[in-house]
Amino acid sequence: MRTPELLAKIDIPRHKLYYLEQKGYIKPHKTVIGEKEFREYNEEDVKKVEVIWKYLKKGFKYKIAFEKAMEEISTLQMSLIKNESVEKQ
Repeated sequence: MRTPELLAKIDIPRHKLYYLEQKGYIKPHKTVIGEKEFREYNEEDVKKVEVIWKYLKKGFKYKIAFEKAMEEISTLQMSLIKNESVEKQ
């Protein structure tokens, strides 16, 4: 997903999205075409931005929002793994 699509989907201001990249919280793949540089966000980055933005809107600072987002995503992933293992039994 490219930047305009991500901005539209999550409704995060562009400068805040780029700040997340600057701080290393997300790492989009960059492609240069001619003189332009395009960012491509994978599903993991999109999910991170979505959850970090949720916490930023609640008033948390970037570092805390990132930590809370990572905790939430990790918990969600663990519950999905747990559910998959239960279904296989």
